Amino acid sequence: MNDLCVDIGYKSINHVGEQLCGDHVDIAQGEDSTVIVLADGLGSGVKGSILSTLTSKIISTMMTAGLPIEECVSTIAATLPVCSERGVAYSTFTIIHLIGNQTAELIQYDNPLVILIRNGEHVDYPMTEMTIGGKQIYKSIIPLQADDLFVAMSDGCPHAGVGATYNLGWQREDIVAFLESVSVAGYTAKTLSTILIDECNKLYGGEPSDDATACVVRIRRRVPMNLLFGPPANRDDCNRMMSLFFSKEGKHIVCGGTTASLVAQYLQRPLRPTLAFESPDVPPISEIDGVDLVTEGVITVNKVVSYAKNYLEDNEEYESWSLKRDGASLICRLLFEEATDINFFVGRAINPAHQNPNRPINFNIKMNLVRDLSECLERMGKRVKISYF
Repeated sequence: MNDLCVDIGYKSINHVGEQLCGDHVDIAQGEDSTVIVLADGLGSGVKGSILSTLTSKIISTMMTAGLPIEECVSTIAATLPVCSERGVAYSTFTIIHLIGNQTAELIQYDNPLVILIRNGEHVDYPMTEMTIGGKQIYKSIIPLQADDLFVAMSDGCPHAGVGATYNLGWQREDIVAFLESVSVAGYTAKTLSTILIDECNKLYGGEPSDDATACVVRIRRRVPMNLLFGPPANRDDCNRMMSLFFSKEGKHIVCGGTTASLVAQYLQRPLRPTLAFESPDVPPISEIDGVDLVTEGVITVNKVVSYAKNYLEDNEEYESWSLKRDGASLICRLLFEEATDINFFVGRAINPAHQNPNRPINFNIKMNLVRDLSECLERMGKRVKISYF
């Protein structure tokens, strides 16, 4: 094993007037592998959605079980329902099979070819042509490197702007140049897919004439992060909690006023409030030498949870937290974009200030915030460990 890990993100836009997308992405985790399948079903709407969902689910499930691609393709051909209008059962697909975070196996059928960006530049990769069940399929084996970007697309991406911005659509070389320009910024896979699809939507004039999906796979080194939230239930555990927290590798985030005071006492360094209200709905941050970020507690973390849920949906609030300097936005950038492994140190002490029945904050809300945030981070592909005190 190595210290590489994978960051996966995707986004779709629907054909104008359709509620369902004809593209589908399925991700399946094996014992030492990850299978990502992007399928594009024939047509759009309900038909396309059924075909692409079946295709991606069947392939990801079978490949995770170790079955060969030949059997996967033959199973799809025998399973997909036949379109009553066209008389065919048709769904294109792109498979990115990551093995041990060391090798990527690409299997591509009739979708735009996967783009590989390495060190900020487009890289060509070898392809072997196979014929399976009358279908022309390309297979590639690529050793992985840190910061590799694999970008899979449905044909709605290169078709963007046909007859409008571009006569022949957004050509592959144009997409490559666009990706090269944004890849060096260190965006997450989810953000990169959002940026790419938003650009497609602009080229369509906000009315896509086809479903468009981008799936980005980013290879990166592991980055640990630690977050301390709340004092321990037993004050005698304070030194043990602080010792464990600061012994961990990586950056350290402290959330909560009482918690920050205890940290300042433990480190024997002053706590300096900034009193800078960067955002009207998020309390200002503070500073302690030796701590990377000090924020208020429940209100700030609640905002982070809200951003995390949106990130996993349409990511429309990205521009808010990616640019602001308030505590919640700073936590988001550290946890969503920088961290891969996150250690939560959660104190179970009940804050007397939160026990007023006229206030909406209580102990259960604090615990629920930790649970919701950890679940969101795990869905982002992070490793999360929670220690309670």
